[in-house]
Amino acid sequence: MAVPKKRTGKSAQAKRRANWKATVPATTTCKNCGSIVLTHTVCSECGTYKNKPVSIKNVMTAAGEKEVKETKKASKKVKETETKAEETKAEAENTDAASEEKPKRTRKTKKADAAESEEQ
Repeated sequence: MAVPKKRTGKSAQAKRRANWKATVPATTTCKNCGSIVLTHTVCSECGTYKNKPVSIKNVMTAAGEKEVKETKKASKKVKETETKAEETKAEAENTDAASEEKPKRTRKTKKADAAESEEQ
């Protein structure tokens, strides 16, 4: 095995390593979510590569999105019917309470006011 006779000096070592320059890695933006991703790699945010779901996380969310949308639609319909039912109940209660509490007032004319004031 070859063993160097003398140690390499600092300046010679630095001259040799002068061409070891770090480069900035090439990045692109994900077409699906818009996050910055290294080129030719799967997006860590959404799990897609070339607009196709690749990772398990993305495949599960893509399948789950349909279920979530369906459940959201169903829950919206249920909420709408519940609110409509509550509104109709409240309106019915308000109309019943209003009719019981206040008797209908009739408009008095000037002649009726004058007649009442004379009687008193």
